[in-house]
Amino acid sequence: MDLKLEGKRALVTGGSKGIGLAIARQLAREGVDVVIAARNPAELATAATALAAETGRKIVGLTVDTGSDASVKHLVAGAVAALGGLDILVNAAGKPGGQAPPPKLPEITDALFYDDVNVKVMGYLRMAREAAPHMAAQGWGRIINISGLAARSTGSTIGSMRNVAVAALTKNLADELGPQGINVTVVHPGLTRTEKTAGLIAGKAASGGKSEAEVEKGMTANILIGRLVDAAEVADVVAFLASPRSVSINSDAIACGGGIRGAIHY
Repeated sequence: MDLKLEGKRALVTGGSKGIGLAIARQLAREGVDVVIAARNPAELATAATALAAETGRKIVGLTVDTGSDASVKHLVAGAVAALGGLDILVNAAGKPGGQAPPPKLPEITDALFYDDVNVKVMGYLRMAREAAPHMAAQGWGRIINISGLAARSTGSTIGSMRNVAVAALTKNLADELGPQGINVTVVHPGLTRTEKTAGLIAGKAASGGKSEAEVEKGMTANILIGRLVDAAEVADVVAFLASPRSVSINSDAIACGGGIRGAIHY
């Protein structure tokens, strides 16, 4: 299927590694020029050089702290200048979940909560606020917010609250921006295999006295496909949502966790 993405221009936050990097790669493979944004300039430079060589597309790395309004404004202005406009925004910047036990109630401080929410929820809002006018001016755009399946389950108080907030943000943005030709969707990955997964599994195996195979089997016990979803597979879904082909999908949540046993969502 031709996704009709050739020549589009995208900005991906959290784009130097993990799911964000996988999304940037897949968009570039589909013919999109991409600005990847993250905090670490060295990681950005490495990722941008590798993606440009791999895909032949224009890939630009720009630093950002999505917790800062001034930094977000500077990023979007820089992205528009570098690409000549902006068609697609993928919000994937956020503090990673699932790599350490989430804090329990006595351990949740104001600073811990607000720092997390400021980067992910307010960060996504800041990015959309700056990017949307460029899309509205041309009458077309796509905003995809990467949230997570903690929105649908307990176990991480802050994780659930921030991800539910991202879903609520998505629906509000879709209602407001839809008449201007901008579709807004939210993607909920579950446990996802990234470049950090092997080290995470090895650490859990060593600390728990188990084999790595046993640890991974425990992690995937509730996943219907019987394995971890790879970041590239999440990126496939995002690339479709970023394309003109996805016009029928707007304001909705798409789960990319391989299917979770038990709960019904409708």
